[in-house]
Amino acid sequence: MRTTSGRRLRVVFPLTIIIGLTLILAVQARNSGPYTFRLVPASDTIAGCLGGATATVTVFPKEEIKGVDTFDLKAEGLFPNTAFTVFLTEGAQSVGAVQYIGDFTTNGAGRGSLRVDTIVEEAFSSTVVGATRVRRELNHVVLWFADPDADNQCFAPAAGPVTPFDGDGQAGAAVLSSRNFVESTPIP
Repeated sequence: MRTTSGRRLRVVFPLTIIIGLTLILAVQARNSGPYTFRLVPASDTIAGCLGGATATVTVFPKEEIKGVDTFDLKAEGLFPNTAFTVFLTEGAQSVGAVQYIGDFTTNGAGRGSLRVDTIVEEAFSSTVVGATRVRRELNHVVLWFADPDADNQCFAPAAGPVTPFDGDGQAGAAVLSSRNFVESTPIP
């Protein structure tokens, strides 16, 4: 004698698996696979000084699943044993709103890397301008010398810019940026 509960189980169990797989695929479809883009010298002065400097950024979109994305940066052609700060920015040249995401120090060969779990694809800044709250998307990446004196090889000593892009509020010039994405943004 067959029971109806056994037949239901044979129908419900495969349907549960199909629904589960569909949900997983839907989440994965929203999270495009990892994507990579390159950073280039942030100015003509830096290009003349550090012509071989470049960085590759890979973003692993996982925010929908884990609450954060993974931002992976690998840089080369920089000054050896030098600290750099990394920011998500509103723009590549006129940086606008920013978010500090980390720093790294190059090795003796001028290579460095940074891997951070943070929100990247949906990163934004919000502030009050006048009486209105304004949202700014952070879809670019810029690296700065963490110390204002670290850029002396590119500028005359003490002639490079002093910028606020470090924890102590004293950084040097922008080194690498996504300025090669003037008409678009590297981060969707």
